[in-house]
Amino acid sequence: MSSSLDIERARADTPGVRNVTHLNNAGAALPPRQVLDPVLEHLRREAEIGGYEAAHAAQERLEAAYGSIARLVNCDPGEIAIVDSATRAWDMVFYGLRLAPGDRILTSEVEYASNYLAFLHAGMRVDVVPSDAHGQLDVDALERMLDERVRLVAVTHVPTNGGLVNPAAAIGRLARAHGIPFLLDACQSVGQLPVDAQAIGCDFLSATGRKFLRGPRGTGFLYVRRERLEEIDPPFIDLHAARWTARDAYELRPDARRFEGWEANVAAKLGLGAAADYANAWGIEAIWARVRELAGALRTQLVGIDGVVLRDLGPEPCGIVTFTKAGVEPRELVLALRREGINVWFSDTASTRIDMEQRGLESLVRVSVHYYNDLSEIERFCVRLRRS
Repeated sequence: MSSSLDIERARADTPGVRNVTHLNNAGAALPPRQVLDPVLEHLRREAEIGGYEAAHAAQERLEAAYGSIARLVNCDPGEIAIVDSATRAWDMVFYGLRLAPGDRILTSEVEYASNYLAFLHAGMRVDVVPSDAHGQLDVDALERMLDERVRLVAVTHVPTNGGLVNPAAAIGRLARAHGIPFLLDACQSVGQLPVDAQAIGCDFLSATGRKFLRGPRGTGFLYVRRERLEEIDPPFIDLHAARWTARDAYELRPDARRFEGWEANVAAKLGLGAAADYANAWGIEAIWARVRELAGALRTQLVGIDGVVLRDLGPEPCGIVTFTKAGVEPRELVLALRREGINVWFSDTASTRIDMEQRGLESLVRVSVHYYNDLSEIERFCVRLRRS
């Protein structure tokens, strides 16, 4: 398999590959030592000199993290907020948009459960844009559904339950032409494929650190286009998000950090910045090419295994590979493989109910590769699957 990446170096940077065959990068990828070291170093520093003092000493690196993330998604550092999860980032926008019960939202058939639950919780009118023949959001149908009643287009870029990549840039062009805010859930795409906020044309983007970006758990970030900043009223604020200017007055920060809180896991924030630096250093285009090669090799092997049916959608699937195998219960397979040092995951109806119900699926095996994986790991997994 050809690759422009130095895979041996990538694996040498990743301590975990010596312990497990990790094919669960859509859940939480193995971090490289370049992420692990600054996290552990800062935690030790907190123990040695105190938490406030360690944070002060790390201030320059904390500031640099915003620039590193901004380079990854092509925006200004002032348009980035670092939070504790992709869900928190997404919620800060959704609950801050001043939507009223009954306002119309357009979304996709593969929308993630947490997002759809928020729609229901807020009493929104949700209209689901149908998928096209490839399984991705039908852009022509979206155009027909856009009207003056639509207050938000909210779409998951890459769903949790398969290899589909939704046409984000085409969605962005339509939303921009109609002046409708576009919120992109990029939780499963940032770190594995190019995500350019300017080229996509989204107004808001939420992402996590733990998945393909290879950062710490409990980290995420939010992109807010500067022109949309004043349209969002943060659901809650504190003395970091705003300045108390008089007894009965305050001023929000002039940048996206108005969506952050004062208290944060400083070590994890440093790790997230390091993860963005690490991805930028490899080059996201090179990472994406490697991910597609590995996923293609895995799909080729899977179709040759008796009883296996691939369940991925889209004309150009990504590094998340899903399938069912006759007579095999996905959860049980995941647990059995874990005992043998092979990490994969499952996806069930509760995570993407609309898509799963429409396809008559209850549960899938989810295998998600990343650039530091190698062909021997794919072979080991497939050999074991043949015995299931």
